[in-house]
Amino acid sequence: MDYADRLGISYYHTIATINREHKIYLVQHQETGKIYIKKILDIYNLHIYEHLMKYHITGIPKLYNIYEESGQLVLIEEFISGISLLEMLDERTLTIDLIIQFIGELCSILEKLHFLNPPIVHRDIKPSNIIITPCNHAVLIDFNAAKHSTNTADHDTILLGTKGYAAPEQYGFGSSTPQTDIYALGILLKELSYALPVPTNIFHAVITKCTEMNPSDRMKTVQELKTEMEKLQNCNNDSHNPENTPLKNFAPPGFRTKTSWKMLIASIGYLFIFWMCLSFDVQDVTHLWLERITILCIALSFVFCCFNYCNIHQIIPLCANKHRLIRCLGVLLFYFTIAFLMILFMVFLESIF
Repeated sequence: MDYADRLGISYYHTIATINREHKIYLVQHQETGKIYIKKILDIYNLHIYEHLMKYHITGIPKLYNIYEESGQLVLIEEFISGISLLEMLDERTLTIDLIIQFIGELCSILEKLHFLNPPIVHRDIKPSNIIITPCNHAVLIDFNAAKHSTNTADHDTILLGTKGYAAPEQYGFGSSTPQTDIYALGILLKELSYALPVPTNIFHAVITKCTEMNPSDRMKTVQELKTEMEKLQNCNNDSHNPENTPLKNFAPPGFRTKTSWKMLIASIGYLFIFWMCLSFDVQDVTHLWLERITILCIALSFVFCCFNYCNIHQIIPLCANKHRLIRCLGVLLFYFTIAFLMILFMVFLESIF
């Protein structure tokens, strides 16, 4: 690396330590004020990072600067706002639809990597290396263990990856290929399915096909895996998949699980809301029903938001924050915003009439 690269790195000022052990820092450019991630790597493949910096691939953080010195690689990459998939696992907020979406997006990212000549194999796909943005899109990070896949018969000699997710060939039983990433996706899919509130075997066949010990017995490409996930997405009437039925996805709170006592309580609650709105009275009879409908919308909005209808909290940055206190404040702010907008709408209609 030349002097210009080293000078470019010096413009980034460290403002926080994200992970001291792995040498990951939050930095700010002194001239533009923009926020980035700085990593100092001891184990890396320089050619991989040079290629990713030159040819950016959608779905992975963009690289802005790299500098190699004294056996270490310093890199500046895009800061991705969101939470890790590991945090979503811990919070148990996953659904079948989200799992299918995330695996499909990871397949799209890996498809571009595997299509290169020679292909780039990530070799460390796991929940902590996947960031879920506030808009619920998966971003693949951490290419420390990545390598180029070649047609030679050389075996992997050093385990680079994570035990439990690493394919058998990463332990010296073969050479890493795109099937290595498919194995990790299969293990990831198994772990995500175990985190679902309601157990399901919908992914069993796909997981088995991805995690075969012999790479030649696995799915041949991530495109094939993506196609299988799309088929599962379309199986809304599968009797073994109650999570993916129209009732589950679009039924109001209280009716999504088909639990008798929950539906009874929800029915009483909705009847009370309707009774309250119908009993509301104003002096101006011409505006009576307009007032009642507006109040009904406000009440139902509070109920739907409170019970996270259609996972609406995940698309709101504050509500999807990894810190519980911030999430609670975000939800409250969201409720007040809805109420304020509804009241403004009611005042606006009254001013028209």
